[in-house]
Amino acid sequence: QVQLVESGGGLVQAGGSLRLSCLTSGRTFTGTRMGWFRQAPGKEREFVAGITGSGSITNYVDSVKGRFTISRDNAKNTLYLQMNSLKPEDTAVYYCNRIRSMTGEMYDYDAWGQGTQVTVSS
Repeated sequence: QVQLVESGGGLVQAGGSLRLSCLTSGRTFTGTRMGWFRQAPGKEREFVAGITGSGSITNYVDSVKGRFTISRDNAKNTLYLQMNSLKPEDTAVYYCNRIRSMTGEMYDYDAWGQGTQVTVSS
């Protein structure tokens, strides 16, 4: 059974930083494209960043480019998201999951973890 455990969220002031982690199990991690998503209150879940299985290629949505960095440690089956210069509009629950493409296309019927809440105060 696949498990995705996100952690590292919290309350931070605008301009601050957080580092999110996503520990995966039950599925091959190495070689699997992975991505971070977020869902703000009243909005649909959106793709934020993706990374190839080797970690050599990354992709970001325009709103986080230059501020967020996605990375992975295949030996630890862990995905990371370093978030700097945080803004109130980054407030959301953040999730990780495997992705079919580097633009965030999902696999059908993939389950989600519980996510981790990020709240940025102004």
